[in-house]
Amino acid sequence: MKTEPSAGAISSHLTVRPEWLDRRREAALEPALPIVDPHHHLIDRPENGRYLLPDLLDDIDGGGHNIVATVYLEWLSMYRADGPVEMRPVGEVEFANGAAAMCASGSYGRTRACAGIVGHADLTLGNNVAKVLEAMIAAGGGRFRGIRHIASMDADQGQWGATAARPMGLLRDARVREGFARLAPLGLSFDAWVYHPQLGDVIDLARAFPETPIVLNHVGGPIGLGRYKGKRDEVFAEWSARIRELAACPNVHVKLGGLGMKMFGFDVHEGELPPSSEQLAALWKPYVETCVGAFGPTRAMFESNFPVDKGSYGYGVYWNACKRLAQGMSPAEKADLFHGTASRFYRLGL
Repeated sequence: MKTEPSAGAISSHLTVRPEWLDRRREAALEPALPIVDPHHHLIDRPENGRYLLPDLLDDIDGGGHNIVATVYLEWLSMYRADGPVEMRPVGEVEFANGAAAMCASGSYGRTRACAGIVGHADLTLGNNVAKVLEAMIAAGGGRFRGIRHIASMDADQGQWGATAARPMGLLRDARVREGFARLAPLGLSFDAWVYHPQLGDVIDLARAFPETPIVLNHVGGPIGLGRYKGKRDEVFAEWSARIRELAACPNVHVKLGGLGMKMFGFDVHEGELPPSSEQLAALWKPYVETCVGAFGPTRAMFESNFPVDKGSYGYGVYWNACKRLAQGMSPAEKADLFHGTASRFYRLGL
């Protein structure tokens, strides 16, 4: 059962309005095309509401697209209530693996949800993070693939409701890099979430650790609010230059999605009707084309970022927008963007 965020809760995420979303329904384009959704969450927290496995499967089934598998991304869900603080995020991996086991039984349809799991481990632990990573590998039932340690921070982030205070330059911190160095020896990858002014930190990190697979979340977060509001062209120029620079690092991939979040400054959630896939494709085309042009389809993957982006559009409409953006590409390029790249990066074996 889904619940709304608690009254008065401060959130950087738009409120999901089921009645509003129901006003826009689209038949799935290319419904047979296999899709791996490489970025979604399952949550049950007062400030963000509830979105658990049945809710995800309802969105998948209602969208009409051929979602063959998904990758679970950490979001402070189901941490252990006690024990050493640094080990509590292991509970999230256990939780996601439980959802994956439910889907692997075949009792919940064809989609293998949470076939890959990305958790959170505190890299400021330095070398001591190794014991956390090893515990997550054990808890993941063969599905644990890597971690995300969010580094997004901006002086104006209160403008979009973000309240987490993180040190600027976190990914350049010596202690963090000591912990980061533990990923590759364990065969683990890193999901990077930063805002566009911080892309230089990811570039430096990727160059320092060329053996570690890194995937940039949400097209690298070009901000559209706060001091960046009304400066979209200026932001785009700065962001696109950094994207091309980052793409020169062969160990880096990019996720194409997350553009329904408040911080991007788009206003599709303000319409009387939810946006159509045509509207979304037109709005996102410069960002997706820049990323695919820089990284190529073999290092780019579409991602839903649900339920975070659900405040802006429905699941089926999102994937239709992606398919419109991929029109004119070859079958092999589409295969990479929709399932091949994600399957390879997260070692799903599909």
